[in-house]
Amino acid sequence: MLTLATANVNGIRAAYRRGMDAWIASRTPDVLLLQEVRAPDSVVNDLLEGWHVAHQACDIKGRAGVAVASRLPVSAVRVGLGAGWAGEPEPPVDTGRWVEADLELPDGGRLTVVSAYIHSGTVSQPETMVAKYAYLEKVTARLRELAATGEKVVLAGDLNIAHRNVDIKNWKGNLKSAGFLPGERAYVDVWLDQVGLVDLGRVHGGEGPGPFTWWSWRGRAFDNDSGWRIDYQLATPSLAERAVKVEVDRAPSHEERWSDHAPLVVTYDV
Repeated sequence: MLTLATANVNGIRAAYRRGMDAWIASRTPDVLLLQEVRAPDSVVNDLLEGWHVAHQACDIKGRAGVAVASRLPVSAVRVGLGAGWAGEPEPPVDTGRWVEADLELPDGGRLTVVSAYIHSGTVSQPETMVAKYAYLEKVTARLRELAATGEKVVLAGDLNIAHRNVDIKNWKGNLKSAGFLPGERAYVDVWLDQVGLVDLGRVHGGEGPGPFTWWSWRGRAFDNDSGWRIDYQLATPSLAERAVKVEVDRAPSHEERWSDHAPLVVTYDV
């Protein structure tokens, strides 16, 4: 069995101060896919000592950042989705948002994991939505390439899109909000219906609503379970059929949270 966890840590140093290390010790994942790491390589490698680590820091200090930490050997790492275009809005669309790693499985096979952090975007700032849609195009093109290999692949991370009404508590109040716009949700449709990926959180999570993976720090959102399901593990069919358990590690209380996101943990029989 292989346990793969993805989590937006909301700053890895802050997450460790709040108890992330205790969660890792208790959960004992084989692979960690992290987003919003917000730290340089030196800090990430120090906190994840003993792991095989692939990390893409953001060009802008204190922003974004994605990482793969694996107990399995890593045979290859690919960072980013390529350069942007002339006149690209700031911040650049491809910095601290995408890292791939090929992991060597015990049976001699290969598992490709992707830790991704897609822009949140803000409707009132159109340039941020331009950047988000541009990046979603890049993601779609790369997912087509990965799926075409026929290998075991999983895209995991904070995708900042709630796919369907059951993926957000207050969906009626967010129809015009970034993260729930028809144009954004259509990309997830493409990834599932055309690329052929399987949304393990939904397949194993029932009809919904939820289970949610993100709740605002503000107010009583966590206590009222007023959340969004924006953290995913999307697997190619050859891997999805090996998923035996999918869990959201929701903290027991607001005070015990080490991030505003909860880890999404999948156990695979590989």
